[in-house]
Amino acid sequence: MEGGRRVLAVVLGDQLDREAPLLKKLDPARDAVWMAEVPGEAEAVWSHKVRIALFLSAMRHFRDDLAAWGMTVHYWALGEHPHPSLQATLAAELSASPPSVIRVTQPGEHRVLQALRATASAMGVPFEVWPDQHFLFGDDFFGSWATGRKALRMEHFYRTARRATGVLMEGDEPAGGHWNFDTENRKTFGRHGPPPVPTPSSFPPDAVTRQALKAVETHFPDHPGSLARFDWPVTPTQARSALAEFVAHRLPHFGAYQDAMWTGEPYLFHSRLSAALNLKLIPPREALSAAEAAYRNGLAPLASVEGFARQIMGWREYVRGLYWRNMPDWLDWNVLGAEAPLPAFYWTGDTAMACLQATIGQTLERAYAHHIQRLMVTGLFALLAGVQPRAVHEWYLAVYADAVEWVELPNTLGMSQYADGGLMASKPYVASGRYIQRMSNYCRNCPFEPGQTTGEGACPFTTLYWAFLDRHRERFAGQPRTALQWRNLQRLSASEVRAIRSEADRLLANLE
Repeated sequence: MEGGRRVLAVVLGDQLDREAPLLKKLDPARDAVWMAEVPGEAEAVWSHKVRIALFLSAMRHFRDDLAAWGMTVHYWALGEHPHPSLQATLAAELSASPPSVIRVTQPGEHRVLQALRATASAMGVPFEVWPDQHFLFGDDFFGSWATGRKALRMEHFYRTARRATGVLMEGDEPAGGHWNFDTENRKTFGRHGPPPVPTPSSFPPDAVTRQALKAVETHFPDHPGSLARFDWPVTPTQARSALAEFVAHRLPHFGAYQDAMWTGEPYLFHSRLSAALNLKLIPPREALSAAEAAYRNGLAPLASVEGFARQIMGWREYVRGLYWRNMPDWLDWNVLGAEAPLPAFYWTGDTAMACLQATIGQTLERAYAHHIQRLMVTGLFALLAGVQPRAVHEWYLAVYADAVEWVELPNTLGMSQYADGGLMASKPYVASGRYIQRMSNYCRNCPFEPGQTTGEGACPFTTLYWAFLDRHRERFAGQPRTALQWRNLQRLSASEVRAIRSEADRLLANLE
């Protein structure tokens, strides 16, 4: 409460941060928190049951914590109101109990921000957007860094961020004398597979979570995925437990094997913390501090800790800055003219391609895949096949538990699909089936041969890779960072190129 005004603080499902300035400024005797579960947020994209359940469970735990801290919470739960959308539910709240002002921490999705603002305007209630101080840097920091730059590359932002925070720094120089250890972070497991992989922390559903799971099955029975394995952290205490387990048992091997894949090992040495971070159950500063302490105490190698830090204070902060700088235009960019529909097997995993079968099957079962499975299996195939970028974006937003648009959209439309023409990535991430063969064991039991381009048994990734080079040679053949790949295309004879085109056309016509 300020000057007698009654504040209604809107808290969204990815804003579960007790330390948010917006909440700390509330007067429990007069102000209120508003939270809502609505079908429209699960149906804007056809969301995975695990993704919906994670949001609902974490929101309900946060509601209960707020109430225990003495705050008034107006909570609109599924099945307890008739409204389909955030807009309609908020309008009903404002009609029943009009506040003096609405405040919201900057949402993680442009669409949601616009919807809330429009509703407040229509109802004649002042609307304030407060900065999200969960992140390491605000919009001003990113804007200042980006001003005057011809290219906004993550590596340059990351170095600025390291200097600004002092993370993994020795005075003015990076720890170990290098800003990144990419060359040490691309190891494969070899034919014998990974070393023993510790099981990540598991959090069996408590009573609140069980009710959330029941609500999902009741209201969204036809949505993709299964809730049978639901064990995600849904409270700050659980998130901190997951962080401690990761730092102690998996961080030491994370760096070396962060790009590797292996059948039957969905998590390997990855942290599985992205969902907790994105829902604001744990602050990024805490994760960075824990990892850096492991390095300083000799418990984890620098290459692993730096790789983890780069994901959090490099990619995560960088893509958020790009998102708010380029929305809503980014949604419609499609510089490669990709217009094919998303193959139906992305919703079933029903394909003979072993890598896609494994990655999509794991995704549908757990709502999880690590970054190389997303970028270099499902994302790579969609890029090579010319799938409409917005359809790819909507699939990623739907099926992953950690998906919030500010982080998912730039990674999908920019890094994965190159729909922005190089705003985010200086070149498209394209490779043949040989890459997947090198980084995984998926190809061992696959009916396709990654080294074969045409004919019976040719790997679809390899065929479509060469067809992609052919289709886009005019755009990329002269660019310094892509010239080598396109020079390899020039070594093929005219008849070989015609055969590749024919094989690719046949593949794309029979994807299902």
